[in-house]
Amino acid sequence: MHRSNSFLLGLLTLLFVIVPGNSLAHDPIFGLGPHTLFKGGVEYHASTFQAEAGDRKNARYLLRLKYGLTSNWTIGIATPYVFQQGVGPDREGLGATSIATKYRFWRKDGLGLQESASLSLTAILDNGANEISSGATDYVTGLTYGYEGRKWYRWAAMRYRNNGTNGLGLDRGDKVLVDLVGGIRFKQTGYLEPDWVWMIELNGESSERDSLNGLALANSGGVEWFASPGLMWTYRNFAIKTGVQIPISSDLNGTQNNTDYRAILELELHR
Repeated sequence: MHRSNSFLLGLLTLLFVIVPGNSLAHDPIFGLGPHTLFKGGVEYHASTFQAEAGDRKNARYLLRLKYGLTSNWTIGIATPYVFQQGVGPDREGLGATSIATKYRFWRKDGLGLQESASLSLTAILDNGANEISSGATDYVTGLTYGYEGRKWYRWAAMRYRNNGTNGLGLDRGDKVLVDLVGGIRFKQTGYLEPDWVWMIELNGESSERDSLNGLALANSGGVEWFASPGLMWTYRNFAIKTGVQIPISSDLNGTQNNTDYRAILELELHR
């Protein structure tokens, strides 16, 4: 996947030339958080994701743009470039565009802390390259809660992914995702100082079996759980987030390969 290096360099260059602005809040790395942008705020995001499961390898390089319609309502759009190995010939191309919205319906502020809860909806469009496209539009709904203090953090989220049926009659099984996250800032810092937050996530995924023209496919669906250590470094309005998902339990149907690992590196800038 060496051809992806120039693409990643382009993502990083685009992110760093944007002029800084306001400070940013925190969300977990793999899970969903309740954070929304301030009114008129913009988030620029670039990330690289790698995963392996047996002889299957995947890489994704993604650009995302978010905008704060109000302080409680954020919308966003993201487009990935995807590389796949281990399923027939190597494949690559633009992935499916996702359009997302998040609405924070509850917020409680205290001395040095904030609690909030949000609802989210994401549409994953059927517009990717033919080589990697699923051939259907998917929808993800989510509910998330977060607590952010000067030292301690915690998040909880549940998402439901409804996968569509493509033109060949393949219906990929729907999926439920559960995230429980804890975080700690060992040293309290000021706004003008670099800030470190360490996290540990418990991520669970339960998938229904795929079906083809109404017939369930044996080698599909099941449950996986991951322990996911992560680190977030922030300086004013810029953040670097990185983490790795380590499988701790798996009950997949049929002869599917268990996930070996998933890793991510994210860059975010708010203005």
